[in-house]
Amino acid sequence: MTLQQLPPVDASVDHLIQTIVTGASTDATCSTDLAVGPWDFDSRPGYGPGSSMGDVIPTGSPRQGELPAAYREASEEDLDARIRAAKATLGDRAVILGHFYQREEVIQHADYVGDSFQLANAALENPNAEAIVFCGVHFMAETADLLSGPDQAVILPNLAAGCSMADMADIDQVEDCWEQLADVLGPLDAVDASGRVPVIPVTYMNSSAAIKGFVGRHGGIVCTSSNAETVLEWAFERGQRVLFFPDQHLGRNTAKAMGVPLEQMPMWNPRRPFGGSSAEQLVDSRVILWHGFCSVHRRFTVAQIDQARVDHPGVRVIVHPECPMEVVDAADEAGSTDYIRRAIDAATEPSTFAIGTEINLVRRLAAQYPQHEIFCLDPVVCPCSTMYRIHPGYLAWVLEELVAGRTPNRIQVASDVADPARIALERMLAAKPRA
Repeated sequence: MTLQQLPPVDASVDHLIQTIVTGASTDATCSTDLAVGPWDFDSRPGYGPGSSMGDVIPTGSPRQGELPAAYREASEEDLDARIRAAKATLGDRAVILGHFYQREEVIQHADYVGDSFQLANAALENPNAEAIVFCGVHFMAETADLLSGPDQAVILPNLAAGCSMADMADIDQVEDCWEQLADVLGPLDAVDASGRVPVIPVTYMNSSAAIKGFVGRHGGIVCTSSNAETVLEWAFERGQRVLFFPDQHLGRNTAKAMGVPLEQMPMWNPRRPFGGSSAEQLVDSRVILWHGFCSVHRRFTVAQIDQARVDHPGVRVIVHPECPMEVVDAADEAGSTDYIRRAIDAATEPSTFAIGTEINLVRRLAAQYPQHEIFCLDPVVCPCSTMYRIHPGYLAWVLEELVAGRTPNRIQVASDVADPARIALERMLAAKPRA
């Protein structure tokens, strides 16, 4: 079968999972529980079925209240119609932001689709919307609240849509780390002869508002996978070393590509004194990596890449920089979700792509670019547990609540956290990624 003869791809991961569960497909999924509505898991501890289901969720993580039966029992077609009707009624009063990793049934209603960097800008660019409905996860909605106006309500359709990576660095652990680093490196606000302080904190966008506030208070900056290199350059101009959290892989892959030796990138495990490193290792470090990761991108392996090259000679392998270093090294390219999309869009000849990132984006790209063969490196269908919590039933519910004059699931960041967090985010927005 030539590339031009490939059958059309249904972008819906939910449809694919349903065919797996019913036996209509021979594909595999990491959990058959993905076939049921996420409301079945909202009252239970844990992130829910999917890539993060084995991760430990912090005590006190947000829970979602019961979704009314009218939404739980509605058909896909009914929910689609209700969402469209509510959007038409609300008009410009509400704007829907959708992350690339969202279900196709949700993304089709989004006014803006993008990665975390693009959606942060979209929140800034819609000052007249009364409500910003963020179809993503909790830290993204917090960021939108930080960047939007005081009279705008940011809504997360399902409060249980958190992020296991973001939860791997809590504010108490980070404050404790900062104190221990001061014990080793001396006063952390002391400036050397070149005008640099001992350490600059850098947090990935995938972190809580409290962590972003910490970074803002201590002269640091937020980064995304799109602008991580630009941000590290900014930080190295101001600090002798960088404390990078919560994703070790993005930090390691980015710093390595910039020429930082691996031996100067010790890991900080918050459960061990001084992160598990010696004083000498910390003094000699350039980048101190937090012991965190993305469970979606940790699923990708070198063996999967090797198999893709055997099965598809000439395949172009592109992975996300949240993947482990050996996977990034074995791939042809690594880049943000938007980089992956642009790389495929720029391919002028029919090509085969093996993509190492979240399955919802991969399926959507395969449907959008039928001239190419595009498949996920991981043969097991395993979407992001928390992104998958945003079901069209929740989107229909929040939109119809807005039509009725109510504002459910509003995300608000306290002012004492918001003010320094905005400083760190403003620095991020100014650190434009390279074209």
